Amino acid sequence: MGVGTDLGQVVSRPLQGQDISTVVDSVPMRMLIPAVVVPLIVLLLYVLVPGVRERPWTAVRIAGAILAVIAYGLVFAARIQLGKSFSVRPQARELVTHGLYSRFRNPMYVFLDTMLFGLILALHCHWLLLILPVLVVFQARQARREAKVLQGKFGQGYLDYREQTWF
Repeated sequence: MGVGTDLGQVVSRPLQGQDISTVVDSVPMRMLIPAVVVPLIVLLLYVLVPGVRERPWTAVRIAGAILAVIAYGLVFAARIQLGKSFSVRPQARELVTHGLYSRFRNPMYVFLDTMLFGLILALHCHWLLLILPVLVVFQARQARREAKVLQGKFGQGYLDYREQTWF
């Protein structure tokens, strides 16, 4: 079934008398919302932050934009690969070990940070460099909590997976 079909089914649900909270909590909507919101925020930063549009597109700025776009694609790919195992709070539904997760335990964190760094370069929003270390510390703490939950549920299988991956 294609994404368009899933989205069409999600959009039609409220018309069938279902609660809107079940529609927003559906898998396609949990993937669609960030896919739209992140580029919208970037566009707003580009348009609304004074001086950003007027700055010349140097090699560093172009490299930052390319890095941000590639990293955004990898964040989205990691989210798709995570599937129903995605949650904000640490939960152990399934041990995802394919795709990007075969190399990184936390590809969404790695590539989100990479995307933010690329945006800092592309948009000349150097004040965001203050946020990046805070975000990395938060993500490292969250990754440790997630690791404890996964180890508790999957035991040696998770430990073996951990030995084969980075962060």
